[in-house]
Amino acid sequence: MSHAGDRSPAATLTLLDATMVGIGAMIGAGIFVLTGLAVETAGPAAIAVFALNGGVTTFTALSYAELASAIPRNGGGYAYVREVFSAPVAFVMGWTRWFTYMIAGALYALGFSSNFIEFGHIFGVDLPGGVLFWAATVVVVFVTLNAVSTAASGSAETVITLVKILILVVFVAFGLQFVDLGEFQPFFRRGDPLTILPAMGLTFIAFQGYDLIATVTEEVEDPERNIPRAIILSVVTTVVVYLLVVFVALGTLGAEGLSGAGETAIAQAAEGFMPTFPVIGTGAALIAFGAVFSTISALNAVVIGSSRVAFAMGREAQLPRRLGRLHHRFGTPFVAIVVSAVVMLVAVAVVPIRVVGNLASLFSLLGFTIVNLSVIRLRRQQPDLRRPFEVPYYPATPILGIVLNLLLGAFIDLTTWLLALGWLAFGAVVYVALSRRERDRMPEPPETGEPEISEPEVTISTED
Repeated sequence: MSHAGDRSPAATLTLLDATMVGIGAMIGAGIFVLTGLAVETAGPAAIAVFALNGGVTTFTALSYAELASAIPRNGGGYAYVREVFSAPVAFVMGWTRWFTYMIAGALYALGFSSNFIEFGHIFGVDLPGGVLFWAATVVVVFVTLNAVSTAASGSAETVITLVKILILVVFVAFGLQFVDLGEFQPFFRRGDPLTILPAMGLTFIAFQGYDLIATVTEEVEDPERNIPRAIILSVVTTVVVYLLVVFVALGTLGAEGLSGAGETAIAQAAEGFMPTFPVIGTGAALIAFGAVFSTISALNAVVIGSSRVAFAMGREAQLPRRLGRLHHRFGTPFVAIVVSAVVMLVAVAVVPIRVVGNLASLFSLLGFTIVNLSVIRLRRQQPDLRRPFEVPYYPATPILGIVLNLLLGAFIDLTTWLLALGWLAFGAVVYVALSRRERDRMPEPPETGEPEISEPEVTISTED
C-alpha cells in the first residue's frame, strides 16, 4: 500500500495562477503601508527607491527562473540550495525562508485586520472583535482553504489579485491628470542621494513574493516553461504598478503630505482627486477596499509558500518527516500547512510589526544572496544540465545580485541582525537534534564480515 508521503502533488495551477501567486504576494500591504515611510526617509526620491529595488530584485528573479527550470521541485530556494550546497547550508536557507514566509503572514494578517476594521468605520460600522480577532480569523480561513484544495487556493489568489490590480489601475488612471511635476523638486531630501539606501532596505520586503512561485513548482502545469515565465511576468508587472502608484501619489499629495500621512498615504492621496463611486463611496474607501484585498492575497500566497518550504524540508528529513507528507484525501501538505499556521498565529499575538518587517527583509536579502550563489555553483558542478531558461549575461547577473543584496543588508539595523542570529542559533539546535534522530533510525551494519544482501532502499541523508 502506498503512503501519502510517496505521492507527488497534483499539477493543478496554470501559468496565470502561478503568476498571480507572485503578484499577489508582492503587491500586498507594502505599496499601501510603505510608500509614506519611504517618502519620509527619501523624499521625492522614493520613486527611485522603488525603481532601484525593482532592479535589484530582477537579478535574483532571473536566477530563480533558471534554477526553477533546471530543478523543477517544490520548495523554491530551499530545493535549489539543497541540490548544490551541503545539508547545513540548505537547512539555513529553508529555515530562514520558512520563517520569513510565516512572519510575513502575520504581518499581512494584522494589515488585513486593521484595514478591514477601518473599512467598516468608513461606512459607519463598528465590527465586533478587535485587531487580533480578525487577524486570527483570516489566517484560519485561508489555512483551511489551502489545506483542502491547492486548486481552490490558487483560483482564489487569481481572482483576489486581479481585483486589487484593477483598483490600483483606477487610482493611477484618475491621478495621472492631476500630477504636478513640481512636487518632485528638490528630488533628494536634504540634497543627499544616499538617503535612498536606508529607504531601499526598509521597502525591500515589498519586492519579495515572486520567489513563492518556485515553492509550488510541482503543482504548476508544464513547470519548466511556466515557472520562469510566471516569475518574470510577476516582477515586471509589480515594478510597473509600483512606479505608477508612487508617481501619482507623489505628484498629487506631495512629499510632505505623503510623509505626514504615514501608513494611510495612498488613501489620502486618493481622497484628493478620486470621485465618489457607487456602493463603495469615496476614493479613500476604494483604496481601503484595495488594501483589504491586497493583504488577503498576500496572506494566501505566503500560506502557500511557507507550507511548501516546510513540506520540502520534511521530505528531506530536515524538519520532522510528517511535514513532508501529503494528505491521503486532499492531496495537500496538510501537516505543513497547519504547523505554519500555528507559528503565524503566535506571531500575530506577540511579534511587533516593525520587527516583523525588518526581519523579513533581512532574511530575504540573505536568502536571495544564496540563490544567486546557487546559480554559479550549479553551472560549475553540472555544466551539461538541461536548462530551459538561462540567466542572461551570466555570470555578471548573479554576481550583481549577490553584491546588491548584501549592500542593502548592511543598511538594516543591528538589533534586527541580532534577532536573526538568535533564530539561526535556534535552528542549529533543531538541525543537530533531527540529524541525530535520523542517524539513530538508520539500520545497524551487519555483525559478520560477510556482505549483507538486501533489497535496494532509498534513504534521505541529512549530510553530503
